[in-house]
Amino acid sequence: MGTPLLAYPFRVTPAELSRAVLSTVRRAVAADELRVTVPDRISVQRPPRPGCGDYATNVALQLAGAAGCPPREVAEVLRKRLATEPGIAQVVIAGPGFLNITLDAAAYGDVVRKVLERGAAYGHGDSLAGTNVTPVHDGEPRAAVTAEALERLLRSCGANTGAEGPTEPAPPEPVSVRPAGATAAQLCELLGPDAARWALLRPPADDTPSLDPAVLLSQRSGNPLFRVRYAHARSRALLRNAHDLGIEPSSDASDGTFHHPAETDLLGLIADYPRVVETAARHRAPDRVARHLERLADAFLRFHDECPPLPRGDEKPLAAHRVRLSLAEATGTVLAGGLDLLGISAPEHL
Repeated sequence: MGTPLLAYPFRVTPAELSRAVLSTVRRAVAADELRVTVPDRISVQRPPRPGCGDYATNVALQLAGAAGCPPREVAEVLRKRLATEPGIAQVVIAGPGFLNITLDAAAYGDVVRKVLERGAAYGHGDSLAGTNVTPVHDGEPRAAVTAEALERLLRSCGANTGAEGPTEPAPPEPVSVRPAGATAAQLCELLGPDAARWALLRPPADDTPSLDPAVLLSQRSGNPLFRVRYAHARSRALLRNAHDLGIEPSSDASDGTFHHPAETDLLGLIADYPRVVETAARHRAPDRVARHLERLADAFLRFHDECPPLPRGDEKPLAAHRVRLSLAEATGTVLAGGLDLLGISAPEHL
């Protein structure tokens, strides 16, 4: 099986959780607790509703047929091992054999630190290293914008798109999208460059884009692009205001950890961002990044209201405020990075 069968050597963070689950399968196979071929990849995702842990995986259902036993039996084998991993607080078997995983609070602090360390490069990686492809288009505005966004996404995942210079040949791959129904000049005049790009990239490729300026240029919550950019600008305003008050963000665990549902929901979406970027690149679907940014912005605005990062009234600055400021800073970093992948600006003032 090639890969050393060692215990997972570091605290599990959400971004590394799929690797931890895969390691658990390998060790169960090595111990003859399961007789299956270890898969190349395992899906770990945020559950669709609250109360189901922080993450869920269907790996037991995936392996049950080959193992020759019910999914819940496979799940129990994996549950016992996975529950001992550092950074995992609880693993519960649900339904026909899903594993619902709850991380401990310190694991979320690791997510914030990783974002702040990597900055704009957070979410980038080498998962598509060795892939050689150049998105090409026929000049139609939506195809052109999509090709540009796909090139950024592919490069962010380590693929060679030919833009880096003469390396390996990158075969052309035509971009297929439903046309915008307007020329580039008309779109720019109607919406401006940022709103036009959002209008063309936000819908799935087969959907007809809406070009209504009353929605796309609205400075209201009903405009998803406005919410995303407002959340980014608000995160930056919080940091400026905190600096004026002499409060600096801190991701130090000694200053506190994240427990409130609004905090953990936001952190889960930040942690899931690298997987979303990779999936968008693999499936040539920049709309997945746009939708994730919407969810991230909405979660941030909820966090902002329910877990104030700054003292209110006569309240004195607390360690919790410093930790929440670090989460606000991380959120702004991810929102700006995602917009940049789509070719859309992220102003610090709106």
